[in-house]
Amino acid sequence: MKYTKLGKSELNVSRICMGCMGFGNALTGQHSWTVDEEHTREIIKHGLDVGINFYDTAIVYQNGTSEQYVGRALKSFAKRDDYVIATKFTPRTQEEIDNNISGQQHIENYLDQSLKNLGMDYVDLYIYHMWDYHTPMEEIMEGLHKAVKVGKVRYIGISNCFAWQLAEANFFARENGLTEFISVQDHYNLIAREEEREMVPFCKDRNIALTPYSALAGGRLSRPLGETTKRYEEDSYARFKYDKTAEVDGKIIKRVEKLAEKKGVSMTEISLAWLLTKVSSPVVGATKLSHIDGAAKAVELELTDDDINYLEELYVPHALVGVMAQNGKQKAGNVV
Repeated sequence: MKYTKLGKSELNVSRICMGCMGFGNALTGQHSWTVDEEHTREIIKHGLDVGINFYDTAIVYQNGTSEQYVGRALKSFAKRDDYVIATKFTPRTQEEIDNNISGQQHIENYLDQSLKNLGMDYVDLYIYHMWDYHTPMEEIMEGLHKAVKVGKVRYIGISNCFAWQLAEANFFARENGLTEFISVQDHYNLIAREEEREMVPFCKDRNIALTPYSALAGGRLSRPLGETTKRYEEDSYARFKYDKTAEVDGKIIKRVEKLAEKKGVSMTEISLAWLLTKVSSPVVGATKLSHIDGAAKAVELELTDDDINYLEELYVPHALVGVMAQNGKQKAGNVV
């Protein structure tokens, strides 16, 4: 395994971050394809064995059971200083807004619950899961700074935002002596490259780490067209993100398959090796031990410039999907 500093921070993280959305009680929360605690422990243990020290979860993953499973597993198999844990908080709920719960109080409440779920005193990276259009940005930044100052959080990151929002938040923080975001967890992979327009160059210029999610497009970039899995069949959100562009994306996926055959490696290795030329540490989900092995091997795979051009040249512009499409509509609605 190879390691890198996460942006401007002192966090030394593996080039692969294990995404933990696939862990948790399948009977609670939004996903039916998650794995139980026993399998979670096996996967995390194997991840640690191959050198992965960076783990990403969220309070909303399976109603907190992902955090619980991950926290107990890490505590069993590693010393606290030997891994980096990231978790995320979502915007204020309508009930909180109605009850005048401020952005700062919302962060404190959610962070305390996450720490309880994880069984930890602090998290290394606390991530703003998606932009809250109903809460002043200033409240969010002040709440996150307070969490850092009291020692419950070491660094802060953001996910699912536009480049202008990240810039606005960090410039506000700098002007007011507050903590700045050091990483962005965005939607970025071989068949979703819209972040290359503004976010990628901005982060490169400001030394802000990119740790994209959906690195394998819900598995689409890891297997030949036509092959399915339990997650593929049951993950309606991934279908919402990728089904509309399946025809044009399929041409790229076929190229991933051909290049994998040529090099005698897996499609996972090709797809992640490409992404590793662009970002610090992609978030890669794992529900099987083999998923970890493929991700770990990708770190060692070197692609040539010709390989990269071959994978990239068929890409066409995509409309924003998922959370970012919803965020764009919210912003447009606010302007009107």
